[in-house]
Amino acid sequence: MKKRILILTGGGDCPGLNAVIRAVVKSAENAGDWEVIGSIEAYNGLLTSPFQVVSLNELAVAGIHFRGGTIIGTTNKGDPFGFPVKQADGSVKTVDRSQEVMTALKQLNVQAVISIGGDGSQKISQQFFEMGMPVIGVPKTIDNDLSATQMTFGFQTAVQIATEAVDKLVTTAASHNRVMILEVMGREAGWIALHAALGGGAEVCLIPEIPYDIDIVTERINERYHAGKGFANVIIAEGAKPKGGSIVGKESGEAGYGHVRLGGIGYQLAEELKANGCQGDIRVTVLGHLQRGGVPIAFDRVLATQFGVRAFQLAQESKFGRMVALVDGKISDVTLKEATAAYNYVHPDDFRLKSARAMGISLGD
Repeated sequence: MKKRILILTGGGDCPGLNAVIRAVVKSAENAGDWEVIGSIEAYNGLLTSPFQVVSLNELAVAGIHFRGGTIIGTTNKGDPFGFPVKQADGSVKTVDRSQEVMTALKQLNVQAVISIGGDGSQKISQQFFEMGMPVIGVPKTIDNDLSATQMTFGFQTAVQIATEAVDKLVTTAASHNRVMILEVMGREAGWIALHAALGGGAEVCLIPEIPYDIDIVTERINERYHAGKGFANVIIAEGAKPKGGSIVGKESGEAGYGHVRLGGIGYQLAEELKANGCQGDIRVTVLGHLQRGGVPIAFDRVLATQFGVRAFQLAQESKFGRMVALVDGKISDVTLKEATAAYNYVHPDDFRLKSARAMGISLGD
């Protein structure tokens, strides 16, 4: 009898998820003694009756490496350790259904679980590993905020989309003598904003790690204007905040969603600039979920494929409780504890940050 791998994708969607799935399936089929099934919408597929799982063979994954999203679905509201359950009165209560997941794996005769997800998903993986689950993590996030890996797949595609948006905004800013503010994703990390600013040639880049001084930002923009003529492009990360201020966001109100829903800092910045005497006519673009959708670029397909292959190798070697990682430019792996120990912020000594300063990009400080 063939050994069985269960694969799942959790958290937000991300360009490259399908490339990982394909790599695991093709590696398993070529090995000959493994088969792969997929759980629909992360662990949710194991918490329904009957189970919502699908067989994943070479035919099922043919040609999916260039498709965005995930063919087995995903969710960021299905933590089995705090699963949202609607009560008779309409309220929602979170319950621990982790043991149901462990029972389901036995019923499905699963010898290895490959969980593809970001920081939250891998923390869940660690909890399950401590319960005895034979789990392997694959890092996924457009935010690039897992410190145990040099890069996560999906990040470079998000950067490419953001940079292309800057390219387009430059021309309309120049045509109308405007200040164009582009708000990008990234949560508490400024990696997408910083890379897009370097790639797109922005005049100002505001990131969560450096609270901005509105006077400094205004002065930098006004320098671009002479006799009412000029333009400027500003990139701001969704988690950025002014000195002495706080992030812009609100509770989602969605059962099981554990994050504050960020967004709106671009519009707040516009109002701050107007009140502070900014010379230019200001427009705001919020890039939003465009950054996480669509076709992954080649870099992310290659990285995701390598991660998928390594994840299968770890399953073959029974090396559980580990996450695939890019370390010193090589595909490696680390413990799940290491993987989730620290958030990957932009460090003050990072050369990309120093490069931005050297290029004259204002960071608002």
